[in-house]
Amino acid sequence: MPPESKSPKSKYQRVLLKLSGEGLMGELDFGLDAPTMERIADDIAAVHQMGVQICLVIGAGNIFRGVSAAASIERTSADYMGMLATVMNAMAMQSVLEKKGLNTRVLSAIPMPTVCEPYVRRRAVRHMEKGRVVIFAAGTGNPYFTTDTAAALRAVEMNCNVLLKGTQVDGVYSADPKVDANAGRFENLSFQDVLSKNLRVMDTAAVALARDNSVPILVFSIHNPGALAKVITGVGTFTTIS
Repeated sequence: MPPESKSPKSKYQRVLLKLSGEGLMGELDFGLDAPTMERIADDIAAVHQMGVQICLVIGAGNIFRGVSAAASIERTSADYMGMLATVMNAMAMQSVLEKKGLNTRVLSAIPMPTVCEPYVRRRAVRHMEKGRVVIFAAGTGNPYFTTDTAAALRAVEMNCNVLLKGTQVDGVYSADPKVDANAGRFENLSFQDVLSKNLRVMDTAAVALARDNSVPILVFSIHNPGALAKVITGVGTFTTIS
């Protein structure tokens, strides 16, 4: 008999995936692109089927940017508006994931029990232990902190083995590769490299939090179908920050 084929195995038991709001837009100028969300949901489902416990943090740049709006809206109010926008993205992704057959829970740092559960660390851990996909919404629940920082915080709180940063490009570059043709891609970086070179893959608070708690960050392109599964099995194209 031919040898039984084995599916790739993840290097990690529990992971957090950070998505930008822009990553959900596809070719649109704003809002949510249904085919893009379907593709991302398929990638998440593929990882879930490997037995990986997965949670998400999603930004809101496709709907509202608190920092840019703060020029005309008081900064704290603008940041809270951005947090509310992340709840909208989380609920949209929950709907798409559940159509794929994945049990999903949205936990918000700003309590709004009519639409989702309030964030409680032990409850979130229990959801993942039961095989549910958990989406953390409303950032940290505080103004002046980005969703990158929220992602690092939740990764630490959930004892995740790794933080996966899905971006517009396939890793960390010395400059924006869409602008500078001579930009070089890094395979490996230390946390200190990211901070000292000001590479801006994530904000400094997020990088420092991951560094202080020894949570590695893997940066990859969310636009390549199947990339998520490849990254967590140790293949594909990505940058490791550790």
